[in-house]
Amino acid sequence: MPDGDVLGLLVATRDEPGVLYRISEVIFNHGANVTYIAGGAHRENVAELQLEVTGAGDEVSLMADLEGLDGVTEVSRVPTFQRIYGKRVIVIGGGAQVGMVAQGAISEADRHNIRGERISVDTIPLVGEEQLAQAVRAVARLHRARALVLAGALMGGDISNAVREIREAGIFVICTNMAGSVPDAADVVVSDPVEAGVMAVMLIADTASFSIEHVRGRRF
Repeated sequence: MPDGDVLGLLVATRDEPGVLYRISEVIFNHGANVTYIAGGAHRENVAELQLEVTGAGDEVSLMADLEGLDGVTEVSRVPTFQRIYGKRVIVIGGGAQVGMVAQGAISEADRHNIRGERISVDTIPLVGEEQLAQAVRAVARLHRARALVLAGALMGGDISNAVREIREAGIFVICTNMAGSVPDAADVVVSDPVEAGVMAVMLIADTASFSIEHVRGRRF
């Protein structure tokens, strides 16, 4: 969905039960749909919500009706997270390879963002099959996540199951060359961790002429 079709709203409210229900009701009454919601700053008895809404025919009227709700103290229009941070590359794994993947991804994202793209890079060093499998599955639930890079020396078992699951959800998965079954489950295997980060960004960048179909199933 084009970002121009999405209305970003920052709603400051009293921190009390029922406020979110009333906000949702107003949005429903305007025939609009909430595509994203997240909690923001929280201080004393005031909470902030960032909402991203589509289908609001009269945005000014919607904002006025929200601001008139009991419990809502302020409503302002803000850029969507897609416009600010764009698509996300997630880097997970252990050891120095995580930093090297991030280096490659950030360098490549910089090249595309200068030309108007928006791509951000998130990393978390983790070890252990259970922790890694949970983190991999969570990528499919992360807002705007498009690609995952797994970096390490050995990954398999339930991590491989998790990789297959998020690929079905549309997440591109790249891994470094490692022992275990994850390389067989991933879309692409890249031996050089810096290049793995570069390739992850190229796969999701609108400003790159590169497709997963060109490399899926290959090892570099």
